[in-house]
Amino acid sequence: MSWIFAAVALATTGLVVLGFLGVRVLLAARELGREVDRTRRRLEPAHTLFRGQVGTIRVPKG
Repeated sequence: MSWIFAAVALATTGLVVLGFLGVRVLLAARELGREVDRTRRRLEPAHTLFRGQVGTIRVPKG
């Protein structure tokens, strides 16, 4: 009978650890998404400027 209690305790402990690590992964993914969005917003003006310069350099074929 004590083996059953030990197995249940180990299983519960394992699920708690997996749940804790899962929450940490979700929080890290959310922070990474925010950082990517912030970087995209910071780079967009330079990207627009670059595309405008490339457009003026191209010579239309015809």
